[in-house]
Amino acid sequence: MNQQRLMQVLLAPQISEKATYVADKHEQVIFRVASDATKPEVKAAVELLFKVSVESVQITNVKGKHKKFGRYMGSRKNWKKAYVCLRPGQEINFVDGGAA
Repeated sequence: MNQQRLMQVLLAPQISEKATYVADKHEQVIFRVASDATKPEVKAAVELLFKVSVESVQITNVKGKHKKFGRYMGSRKNWKKAYVCLRPGQEINFVDGGAA
């Protein structure tokens, strides 16, 4: 796979209460990914950037919320989220800026 493409697949880690619960219980990390990203691309990108081994990847499409902007109804953009399951003993620490 193209290394330049892999650098653009992961957009940001999804840090929330649910994400920390999933990380502790299932050894998974949640990322916000590009809307056209595939499972093999996400796996390769995480292994390249964080130097960890990935066991599996699940991807979900998140629908944008309908919001009122002034007197007009609009909606936020749809986006994609990836649950990356790491092999036992592996972890990604975002506070230190990389793999631990």
